[in-house]
Amino acid sequence: MTQRRWKFTILSITALFFAVTAYTQNDVIRLEQCMNQSYTPQIDSLKKLFAAQGFVVVREASMKMESEYEMPIIVPLTQGSFYQFVFIGEPTSKLYEVRMYDWNEKEVVFQQKRWGDVDGNIISYSYIPRFSEYHMIKPVQVNKQKKKDLCGYVIMLKKVQQ
Repeated sequence: MTQRRWKFTILSITALFFAVTAYTQNDVIRLEQCMNQSYTPQIDSLKKLFAAQGFVVVREASMKMESEYEMPIIVPLTQGSFYQFVFIGEPTSKLYEVRMYDWNEKEVVFQQKRWGDVDGNIISYSYIPRFSEYHMIKPVQVNKQKKKDLCGYVIMLKKVQQ
């Protein structure tokens, strides 16, 4: 490696280090847990329903959300596996959306529900990835009563071979 290339590499690593350090100290989205007890019956019944269909829970989490702001969630998915995703929003919200993007940032899923819909605050969809890669899920909810401290709950299930 030439001396010029070596200096460039060291300079690049140093710049990256400072950029990451500066980024982590400012506007970082952190997944904070919260739990709305009204979700518990919905969560339990959905888990039972999907377990009866041969699904197992891979990941689940409660998360604190802010009205009109997406909460990005990155998940690794395996090619050809059958996944089921569930998002449960605050019952008082008026609008719920979930978008999913593949590794190339192509939108592969879009679902929207409104407060008056039959299954109102629950968005559930299945997905079979064509490649083993990370995907990003971005749930959002709009609530006019509470702008901050909304709760959301996500469940990722995977079909097991029987």
